[in-house]
Amino acid sequence: MSTVTRDLGNPLRPMPQGVVRWGWILLLLGAVLSAVAYLLDARRAGYDSVILVLFLASLAAGAVFLVALEYISGAVWSVPMRRVSEFLASLAPVLPVAGILPLIHLQDVFPWATQGKAIADHVMQAKSPYLNTSFFVTRFALVCGIWILFFWLFTRNSRKQDTTREQRLTTINIRLSAVFLPVFAFAISATAIDWGMSLEPHWYSTIFGVYYFSGTVLAALAAVTLAVVLLLEGNYLPKLEGDHLYSLGALMFAFVNFWAYIAFSQFLLIWYANLPEETAWFITRWHNGWQAVSIILIVVHFAVPYFVLLPQEAKMDPKRLKFMAVWILFAHLLDLYWLVMPSFDQGVSLGWSELSVPLIVTGAAILVFSWNMGRHNIVPVGDPKLERALHFHL
Repeated sequence: MSTVTRDLGNPLRPMPQGVVRWGWILLLLGAVLSAVAYLLDARRAGYDSVILVLFLASLAAGAVFLVALEYISGAVWSVPMRRVSEFLASLAPVLPVAGILPLIHLQDVFPWATQGKAIADHVMQAKSPYLNTSFFVTRFALVCGIWILFFWLFTRNSRKQDTTREQRLTTINIRLSAVFLPVFAFAISATAIDWGMSLEPHWYSTIFGVYYFSGTVLAALAAVTLAVVLLLEGNYLPKLEGDHLYSLGALMFAFVNFWAYIAFSQFLLIWYANLPEETAWFITRWHNGWQAVSIILIVVHFAVPYFVLLPQEAKMDPKRLKFMAVWILFAHLLDLYWLVMPSFDQGVSLGWSELSVPLIVTGAAILVFSWNMGRHNIVPVGDPKLERALHFHL
């Protein structure tokens, strides 16, 4: 046993019961709000559920992506924190459960799912080989299966390494990552197209999958950063150097810029081409109050994170990183609201039912962390790079 492993003490520490209790309260409250919303207005609740699916997919798939990215890149600095990404990826099995109600209410949300509309509309009729209920459900099941499968494979090998200390398991995960990344590109694009773009089946964008990918990775990074800072404050993780936090902050800063670049590129290409079937989507988001939401989104999702995270010291300050992580998660939720809700109502529509989304996601995240922390080491003590990682310097 290495000196590092001995110094970590007992890395298996359950979450305080008070926090777990709040997880259950938030999850149940969100579920009750969602159920009441479906009873009062199934159509609106269906759109809220679409936001929920996209948000959960961002955190779960994004976390699996971060695990794969560490292995394929051979990164050292992130090893002490990798288990946090693995815990967050435990949301992957929750995603199919969140998709049950919107799948039942497809006709309330997606125009192509209403047979009469689809037959009468030549565009939806032409797209019907792809946009049909059975194929939609099949794709969702396939995408969820991909994320759950790779989450299970990565974490199984990582946890097994805690006891066996086998270098071979790291090599296996590197090879799995090479397989996963192109599959991930298909899965994340399918999720964006199916649950986002097909809300308005006349509209299309060749960059929409990349747009959702950029927000997904940024949201997952923010969630991991928030969890890491909170765990450090509670002495659940070993003392990390400032360079570890700096790397998290720098990655968040990079993906803030990447999201803005892709968002602007999508707008610029559609504006320049000036095709009616493309511009209508942006025109909807620039009338009836949505123009204010569009401007707020630019400020919240890009301007504020950019200038707050720009200084070098900000990327190493735990308090500032924690604040910006929460801010970015809110910004991603606002982004999903901006993507989805104009399809529900031409005017800005914000009510109590939308609260179900952050409540369910927050409660579910707390509970999956609690479940994992009580059963698995919070640090990958068997990883051969751990000793170097704990003393990492840029």
